Amino acid sequence: MPSRDPGSDLPPRLPLAARWLLILLALACLALGIAGLFLPVVPTVPFVLLAAWAAARSSPRLSRWMEAHPHMGPHIRAWRRGGAVPRRAKWLATVMMAGSATGMLLVVGPRWPVLAAVAVMAAVDLWLWLRPEAPPD
Repeated sequence: MPSRDPGSDLPPRLPLAARWLLILLALACLALGIAGLFLPVVPTVPFVLLAAWAAARSSPRLSRWMEAHPHMGPHIRAWRRGGAVPRRAKWLATVMMAGSATGMLLVVGPRWPVLAAVAVMAAVDLWLWLRPEAPPD
């Protein structure tokens, strides 16, 4: 069972193996998020948010670095304060998904996997646009 410091507001410490697994998850998701900057089919923001979640539970140092990062930090903090996604990020995600969908429709032969991917992108895009654009006050 995880130990907890008496009188602390911090979550209980995880066992060493669980912390290492979460650190590996955070680093893998961070790498995938960075790859998403260059590969149109790989999403960036969900991987960065998942990396921030895993880092917050396993590595205070990595979590602080991510929150202080000039590009990732504001998005992570806005998400943690109320699930907010800035309008610019929504538009960028929408354009990138539309470009990916168009490219797949033009290039990939079998239609059903492409249509399934397009349906997933459309659902993600709808969910994204339903998120608030600024954290609550």
